[in-house]
Amino acid sequence: MAKTYDGTFLEFNDVKKSYDQRSLVVKGFDISVEQGEFITLLGPSGSGKTTVLMMLAGFESVTSGTISIQGRSINKTAPYKRNIGMVFQNYALFPHMTVAENLGYPLGVRGMGAADRKARIAEYLRLVELDDFGNRYPGQLSGGQRQRVALARAMIFEPTLILMDEPLGALDKKLREQMQYEITRLHEQLGFTVMYVTHDQAEALSMSNRIAVFNDGVVQQCAPPAQLYEKPANAFVAEFIGENNFIDGRVERIEGGHAVVSIRGEGTVTAEAAAGLEAGGRCIVSIRPEKLFIHPSEHAHDHEIEVRFVARIYVGDFIRYYFRLPDGSEIVVKVLNDLSAPEFAEGDTARLHWLTSDCIAFPHGGKMPDVAG
Repeated sequence: MAKTYDGTFLEFNDVKKSYDQRSLVVKGFDISVEQGEFITLLGPSGSGKTTVLMMLAGFESVTSGTISIQGRSINKTAPYKRNIGMVFQNYALFPHMTVAENLGYPLGVRGMGAADRKARIAEYLRLVELDDFGNRYPGQLSGGQRQRVALARAMIFEPTLILMDEPLGALDKKLREQMQYEITRLHEQLGFTVMYVTHDQAEALSMSNRIAVFNDGVVQQCAPPAQLYEKPANAFVAEFIGENNFIDGRVERIEGGHAVVSIRGEGTVTAEAAAGLEAGGRCIVSIRPEKLFIHPSEHAHDHEIEVRFVARIYVGDFIRYYFRLPDGSEIVVKVLNDLSAPEFAEGDTARLHWLTSDCIAFPHGGKMPDVAG
């Protein structure tokens, strides 16, 4: 689909955005995107991610900094000249046009002849598995079918770049998962470059080559999904991506990239040290619920802690256990729903195991950010 380009395909260089010339909504965004990458901008509502997308599309002006595509600044380029396809949550299909007419519209405005248009429409209807739906109107389609049409219309004129703004937000869970697979399949098959906006962590992790996590107009970390999940750069990323336990502590010393942390009522534990830790300072130790094992367990471990059972919640494919630490705070453990899932009575004691490599100590930044929704 896309013509090969040697060099950095898309680049944001210290891009800022202010609506009132006083406060910044985007506070210096930098990223380089290679051709064919799938980049997701992830963050809570109001974090700046959609504003970045709108500046790239040309629907919002850049306050300062430069956005370049294939080495050329597009800051002053009109939206219709940027050769960018867009997919929105509300589909934005023309209700008075058939599916085929919707797909043909961007080709017609670019001057493609009728015969070529017909062949291209048939090709893209096959790609999104809607071969027999060309004569239907959007109102006669399901939500998932309408989103496929919207995706095909964004791709059909072979744009430089495709932008997607919460495209699956209106779909139910099953349809969302189906469309995540469809978008990923088409991306792998056609090789187009994508910048995708969502607040759904699971969606971002399952679809992206890299994810830029936003908070308050600033990118907290930009990395491949596995690195983002396993090695978050700070406590915000650790909290926002997936589920995490946080235990208060104090740094006794830092040695060889590890922090020895004093935990109230439990002596010391060793964790990987995040940037900014200082000996003697307060910290929070993070460990994901699936990285904790309930004794007895065959898993190797570096640390052990005694806890008291609070509750067991059946979720289906896994079971969530709530335990209370000696200092009174709660800790959550996720266990696969199989024969290894133990039973406890309220108040029973248990022991939890984990590895040093599975926990990270972050500087204590006060109250954790609100990332709900």
